[in-house]
Amino acid sequence: MAATDHTVTLDADPAKADSDEPRRPSDLAGLEAGLDALDSVQSVRAPLRETLRRKVLPPVTAVAVVLVVWQLLVWAGVVPDYKLPSPSEVWGEVRTAWLQGTLLDSIWTSVSRGLFGFLLALVIGTPLGLLVARVRFVRSAIGPILSGLQSLPSVAWVPPAVIWLGLNDSMMYAVILLGAVPSIANGLVAGVDQIPPLYLRAGRTLGATGLRGAWHIVMPGALPGYLAGLKQGWAFSWRSLMAAEIIASSPDLGVGLGQLLENGRNNSSMSQVFLAIFLILLVGIAIDLLIFSPLERKVLRGRGLLVSR
Repeated sequence: MAATDHTVTLDADPAKADSDEPRRPSDLAGLEAGLDALDSVQSVRAPLRETLRRKVLPPVTAVAVVLVVWQLLVWAGVVPDYKLPSPSEVWGEVRTAWLQGTLLDSIWTSVSRGLFGFLLALVIGTPLGLLVARVRFVRSAIGPILSGLQSLPSVAWVPPAVIWLGLNDSMMYAVILLGAVPSIANGLVAGVDQIPPLYLRAGRTLGATGLRGAWHIVMPGALPGYLAGLKQGWAFSWRSLMAAEIIASSPDLGVGLGQLLENGRNNSSMSQVFLAIFLILLVGIAIDLLIFSPLERKVLRGRGLLVSR
């Protein structure tokens, strides 16, 4: 009788019975399907109207508000006309520069210099960042110098660059490199520091050492930090170039956006000054939207941190 009661008690415990029972193939298939559903990211393209409402309308509204407030300040006479031109005066300056054929020339002069200097900084800063991140002695020797150079204002390099290299494009590129290389290198160092040590050990176990390990393990693992360093490096490149163009002027250098800003100051033309400021801002926004934002979205999407839309 006791044995019968003991058997009934065991069968009456459904939780234990389920835990001891092996998984059926149908249960494993359902579990696998659920995991696949969690891993898969649904790519749904939003309608054009929704995209315009979410991505185009907010910045357009912000620009419209700024223009309205700007015009109201001009009408109210809060600031004298020679200090704050109206939006129509700045637009007239745009039309004049366009008709004279100088608008696109000024933009291209600065953009071509900035992009070429940034590419040079990328070629120099990337191996330098890998060297600093992976070699302890180099990190101890050069790491603090890179941090100090990154905090040094780019305009400080313009006078010595003019003395060393003269008023030419080489001087412009030197200032860009001195401003951008530390940011790119430090961004890569920060990205390498954030790689889980398990990834590096697994790579060495699989034979990914030296250049192969840097290409297949270190660079992909450091990509988020590296991309942040690239964005900051471009910002430093652009600011360094503007500082160099404002301070150093020569007929051989042409008229870039920085020189256009300085010419407006020399001519006491606030409309030209505002035009140069808006063009500098516009180029910076355009480079970010056309180059760095798509790269950032691609990296985040590849790591499952952003849903494709």
